[in-house]
Amino acid sequence: MTVTFNHVMTIKAQILKLIVTALLIVSFFGGPLQAQTSEEELLEQLRLAPEVEAKRLERELSLIWDRSGSAAMDLLLKRGREALEEEDNTRAIEHLSALTDHAPEFAEGWHARATAFFRAGLYGPALDDLERALALNPNNYNAIFGLGVMLREFGDLPLAAEAFDRALALNPNHEAAKAAKEQLVGEGIGQTL
Repeated sequence: MTVTFNHVMTIKAQILKLIVTALLIVSFFGGPLQAQTSEEELLEQLRLAPEVEAKRLERELSLIWDRSGSAAMDLLLKRGREALEEEDNTRAIEHLSALTDHAPEFAEGWHARATAFFRAGLYGPALDDLERALALNPNNYNAIFGLGVMLREFGDLPLAAEAFDRALALNPNHEAAKAAKEQLVGEGIGQTL
């Protein structure tokens, strides 16, 4: 069988028509694409949200903060967190160290490794990683809360109270920060006259 130039062009034209038709169907039936809500918009909504709405907004922010821009780096974050859930701090630190080495501008990698270091009792490296995480993402109320926990552990209760207040200013429904702040207020720290 001899394939001619015209035969090849006819096949290519048919394929192109199928692609265009598929795109039109998707755009027609898929409806308009919704614009993604920005981190700033989500944070503003979170500041004003009732408790039931806050959980959804927290999940949306986590989805933004957990994206490194690289599937390989996202996999390292996932594996590090899985190791944390299994209470395997050594393995978590290994995965998360690889992540921070290869993606040093990814704040959540530093935050997750700070958690692993803290759980392993390595407070100096945990504090260093929290500082780096907050330099990259100063709005991460979970990292700010973690800083408050460390400050409380070190006995600096006034600074711990400030950290919990800052976390609550970003996310007024942060249950752990509320409980920690209430505990400090019960001890006479952070009370106003």
